[in-house]
Amino acid sequence: MPEVTTPYVTGTPCWIDLMAQDQQAALDFYRDLFGWQGQVGPAEFGGYAVCQLNGRPAAGIGPATAPEGMPEPPTVWTSYLATTDAQATQDAIVSAGGTLLVPVMDVGSLGRMLVAADPQGAVFGVWQAVDFAGAGVVNEPGALIWNELHTDDIGAAGAFYGEAFGIEVVPVEGNDRYWELKVGGRPVGGASLLADDPPGTPAHWLCYFAVDDVDSAADTVVKRNGALLAPPFDMVAGRMAVVADPQGAPFAMIKPGPQ
Repeated sequence: MPEVTTPYVTGTPCWIDLMAQDQQAALDFYRDLFGWQGQVGPAEFGGYAVCQLNGRPAAGIGPATAPEGMPEPPTVWTSYLATTDAQATQDAIVSAGGTLLVPVMDVGSLGRMLVAADPQGAVFGVWQAVDFAGAGVVNEPGALIWNELHTDDIGAAGAFYGEAFGIEVVPVEGNDRYWELKVGGRPVGGASLLADDPPGTPAHWLCYFAVDDVDSAADTVVKRNGALLAPPFDMVAGRMAVVADPQGAPFAMIKPGPQ
């Protein structure tokens, strides 16, 4: 269902956001690419913008900030996994060998969050919904459609995400280089090997956005001073491309094939 009307189950990707050096430029870029509507938010939330697609929350874009003396955070999309108890999930992450980057904190009355890295270094967020449930639209053009873990140790990743979130990492039949992430037996994301990424790529989570025309969307990215990391190509799930926005944040776009 494109519109999300039920709570996200623990371990399910539920939100994504981008911390950009130039927040307004990022808002303009994704408005032109995906049709998002968003504006700089209240000062009490650091100006964080909740971008909407067809009137429903699709993604967040905030200004990149860092404590004094610390380097600016990288410009990347962060995938958030749902939980019903952020503190308990934080404890499980640490117990499973993860690293806390931003310990659990309240975000007004909206919910609770934390940011961590798994034992292989892939950074992710955790969201406990209170007044804000997360993405209200998915799986339609302009919206998030898939979250994919890129790791150099599938076994270790499976053990970590299983202990911390109850996620199962299941091999895809007939494909020895791709795995599904399942929650309660339902696919909620994927996993692939870093060996298939350019040399030197660190472990990471990659966001996929649905589009009507991958080639046209890729052209738009390039015309707006973004970059093609993997030009449009056909694969088992449809036609896709991997790109970077003008500030360097990578993401994928896909037009799903017939089901």
